[in-house]
Amino acid sequence: MKSKILTGLKFLRQLGLRPLALFALYKFGLKIGHYKRVTPVTPASLIPNSYSLFTLPNRDHLAQVLSENGKAILLKEANEIVNGEIRIFGEKIPLDFTITQPLQHWTAYESNHKLLSSFIFLHNDIKYLWEPARFAFAFTLGRAYHLTQDNQYAESFWKYFESFTQNNPANLGPHWMNGQEVAIRLMSLVWADHVFETAPASSYERRAALHRSIFEHASRIPSTLVYARSQNNNHLVTEAAAIYTAGLFFKNKTWRALGWKWLNWAFQNQIGSYGEYIQHSTNYHRVMLQTALWINFIKQDVFSISTSQAIGRSAHWLFSLLDNASGLTPNLGANDGALIFPLSASAFDDYRPTVQAAARAFLRTSLESGVWDEMSLWFGLKATERIADSSAYLTENLRGQNSWAYLRASHFKSRLSHIDQLHLDLWWRGLNITQDAGTYLYNAAAPWDNPLVTTRVHNTVTVDGRDQMTRAGRFLVLDWANAFSKNIVEADENILGRARAYHRGYRNIKHERTVTVYQNERWVVEDKLSSRSKTPRTYRLHWLLPDYEWKIEDRESGIDLRLNSPHGWIALSLHSAFFIPHSSFSLVRAGQLLHGQRDVQPYEGWASRNYGQKSPALSLAFEVTSAFHTTLTSEFVFSS
Repeated sequence: MKSKILTGLKFLRQLGLRPLALFALYKFGLKIGHYKRVTPVTPASLIPNSYSLFTLPNRDHLAQVLSENGKAILLKEANEIVNGEIRIFGEKIPLDFTITQPLQHWTAYESNHKLLSSFIFLHNDIKYLWEPARFAFAFTLGRAYHLTQDNQYAESFWKYFESFTQNNPANLGPHWMNGQEVAIRLMSLVWADHVFETAPASSYERRAALHRSIFEHASRIPSTLVYARSQNNNHLVTEAAAIYTAGLFFKNKTWRALGWKWLNWAFQNQIGSYGEYIQHSTNYHRVMLQTALWINFIKQDVFSISTSQAIGRSAHWLFSLLDNASGLTPNLGANDGALIFPLSASAFDDYRPTVQAAARAFLRTSLESGVWDEMSLWFGLKATERIADSSAYLTENLRGQNSWAYLRASHFKSRLSHIDQLHLDLWWRGLNITQDAGTYLYNAAAPWDNPLVTTRVHNTVTVDGRDQMTRAGRFLVLDWANAFSKNIVEADENILGRARAYHRGYRNIKHERTVTVYQNERWVVEDKLSSRSKTPRTYRLHWLLPDYEWKIEDRESGIDLRLNSPHGWIALSLHSAFFIPHSSFSLVRAGQLLHGQRDVQPYEGWASRNYGQKSPALSLAFEVTSAFHTTLTSEFVFSS
């Protein structure tokens, strides 16, 4: 009880009274039955007229951008959906909205999560229940229909839409309990209404039923916007966007004004001064930016200067983290597999479709053209004369001749995703050499109950086995430790760049990391640990490396590790400034010890770029115990 009270006080002090008060108001509304009264299950008697919000891209231009390869990818996935299967987080599962149990009002599931147990399948994770009902498959079917004019794709959409509405009437069942899920589904349905409007399968009765469903979705969201405001994250952005969309679609002035108000507030308050999104996650950053692109596409109001500047900063930030060779970004923070506007034949973890569209919309520039241009077409964005790559936007990052790095040093003003200060993501010729482990699963049984949040699995230093901050729950981190960084100008012509950052998350210990890149594709990372006491401390330097063939050689003060990558050998040497007797090296792959000695955790030596999937990786740890100031040096050398 005492620890819960202490956690509550920390939460109040660090996050402030506002989110706690809003959340309490939401819970109070549940308890007294308010939300059950204002979101009835009786169908609306009168649905207002709907209005078109956008036009579709030129079909010939779409075919040109997709090319034969992109078209084959699109039609393969669309045909799988026609045959009753969809891809959820990369896995194929049956697309079936049939419900066998009696449904209750959504508030019953929100108040008593035990009611959800019979609905949740596969890994005991509700995300596998909710994800199909976001109707992302409608984008695949709609793109395929618009490209080919094959009515089977429209017919499949209507079949699944009717199955969902028959099995999940408005405000009944777990698909209606979360405002964000309702909001994402609403935007998908509005998009589908436009794309399938003229299809032979789109009868008057079917479109009327779709408009009724969109109206019911829109009616569900405003009453619980207080919960989204308490979270102050992507919930608020997507729910405000859905309310605004419905306001335009039905010419409802109240919805339009409410959605517009909170959209502007969210963009201005959730995007930091350097452009990073409030959730400190590249995946959630993309969710926010795609929502901004959708609103930019359909909006009938003008963004304020502050909103436009904030969105522009966010586009700049994501652009700067794009690896030009692969289209990937560092897998920073929470990655729940969300892709709410899948308007491209590119893979889930290819960020070029979103970066391209955002660059054209908010930065007036473009990447080189490719299959990733499809999203820009759907959002009505034309190519610009100015072409740039991410090197033009590298501000906090370092760049070598064929390599680049991102040194994580953040100021936290909100809930953070991962405890990852001074984490280093290093890339070489499209390969993520020192990588972020990602998320894998939120809700699995131990040890996979979201363990990749911890400092231990990131490319940084832990002290005495502790995290840099306090993990107070599965999704709650307190005692935020801010980091401070700067780029350093060097006179040495052999040095291409140098950055330094530090934090004091370990109280009386200062961790300072200096990263230097040299002309000859050599990177040196120096970690200085300064203690105010003479108490012996155990410092653990960790690198998460790709699952390549490896060779290791122990030396007196360190080790040499060689990795055989697709582009040639990579050399990594680790050593301390002077010989420390109490030091050790260990290498783990997929939870199994390969070299040295270590108390191996089952989640070590894994990486997850997509939710629910994990792949083996090499977890290299260098531990030293010392009562003095200590410097640990890592040197990476890439083949020419």
